[in-house]
Amino acid sequence: MGTRTGGCLCGAVRYQVSGEPLRVGLCHCADCRKESGSSFVTFAVWSTRAFSSSGKVKVFAGRGFCPVCGSRLFNPGEEEIEIRVGSLDDAPAALRPQYEIWVTRREPWLHSLSVQQFLRDRVL
Repeated sequence: MGTRTGGCLCGAVRYQVSGEPLRVGLCHCADCRKESGSSFVTFAVWSTRAFSSSGKVKVFAGRGFCPVCGSRLFNPGEEEIEIRVGSLDDAPAALRPQYEIWVTRREPWLHSLSVQQFLRDRVL
């Protein structure tokens, strides 16, 4: 795919990312659960060179969100940006997780995916 676009619920923040992600994952950690209000988070990682955005973004503990509506969007980094797949405009985005992290915290009713599993953080 060429370019994907996304943004927050109210439209105050918009972004675009080019090319395919470096990796796609699913996280069950306590932080992701708290910040999303869900049992897990699906994310995709791109190089920061492939990313651009408009609108004001607030960052708390490395997590970017819209200060108007509170939508969680992405975790900005120097080399990579981790985008919440649910904030993409083309949901479902056809991005399949390649691994799961923090499976030690996965809900017992949620079956594991047939992908690489990490008890805690991904090991490089």
